[in-house]
Amino acid sequence: MKVVSFFAGAGGLDLGFQKAGFNVVWANEYDKEIWATYEKNHKNTILDRRSIVDIPSNEVPDCDGIIGGPPCQSWSEAGSKLGIADKRGQLFYEFMRILADKKPKFFLAENVSGMLLPAHKEALANIKQMFTDIGYELSFQLLNVSDYGVPQDRKRVFFIGFRKDLGLKFTFPKPTTVDNKISLEKAIGDLKDTVLPAKNGNYTNGSECKVLNHEYMIGGFSSMFMSRNRVRSWDEVSFTIQAGGRHAPIHPQAPKMAFIEQNLRQFVKGKEELYRRLSVRECARIQTFPDTFSFEYNNVVAGYKMIGNAVPVRMGTVLAQKILSDLESLKVESNIQLNGMSTEYNGSIVIKKLNELLNQVTA
Repeated sequence: MKVVSFFAGAGGLDLGFQKAGFNVVWANEYDKEIWATYEKNHKNTILDRRSIVDIPSNEVPDCDGIIGGPPCQSWSEAGSKLGIADKRGQLFYEFMRILADKKPKFFLAENVSGMLLPAHKEALANIKQMFTDIGYELSFQLLNVSDYGVPQDRKRVFFIGFRKDLGLKFTFPKPTTVDNKISLEKAIGDLKDTVLPAKNGNYTNGSECKVLNHEYMIGGFSSMFMSRNRVRSWDEVSFTIQAGGRHAPIHPQAPKMAFIEQNLRQFVKGKEELYRRLSVRECARIQTFPDTFSFEYNNVVAGYKMIGNAVPVRMGTVLAQKILSDLESLKVESNIQLNGMSTEYNGSIVIKKLNELLNQVTA
């Protein structure tokens, strides 16, 4: 079955769908720092480099599914919290615009748990209602990926919907690793002796890395970073891999940071040399990218950003396998048919609804 991907990033979600048996035929990513990485690792997918705002629906290939993770900064607990008042938050409606016009069999959208904050209650309700109005049977759930074989605590919300005429309701798979989490030892233990520090200015070591991308960001740690323990032990799962090297977790070779007072910790005296950030490759492992997946960058900062913004590959595979199983149970043919489904809600109506909501926000 054919899938198109928006806000593709490095393609963690795309790779997850490919592993499940889908064919990702076309993807869209606007960040030029990511293009080389995407094309290097997804050679059979056409990459569109425009902003989604500039893409007419009729230029998106016909497909069985649309997937993507719209930018999360405006919904994040650590971000602006502006929701749709932020232009990045409005991109969720651009995703729905194209969904409304193309009306594939299914969609999947992923975002941060900050969408569940009280400040976004009305905006979230509007988004969920829009998916329903467009013509999809919506399933929505907050998942911690560590419950599905991913070695990190990472809570994300997933919107998954089947087109109503198919008569399907998506049920999220049951967790598989609630009581047997994948530890850091199992995930990255074999990498501990081959790492390199980045070069001055955090430029890459390139081919000097003994393991692809196995290099870590150098430089000091902010007061915000030092306000909390940033070390997980070998027998634990990782903290969330964030989209920035400066906030990458500390490698588990180090002892947990010493508590000094509220909002202040420090590295254990005499052990300071053990406190290094996880490498780009270690973060990629924790995000369940294969070691053959090459992150292309001149500065390691870009590598951390790509990895931290990705959907863990394994999580994508778990959800994609369930979607594929549901669709195959219907024995639906691969061609796109609306089967008399109402086309009342098209992309123009989605954008009209967005503008009405923005007027209410600014009034």
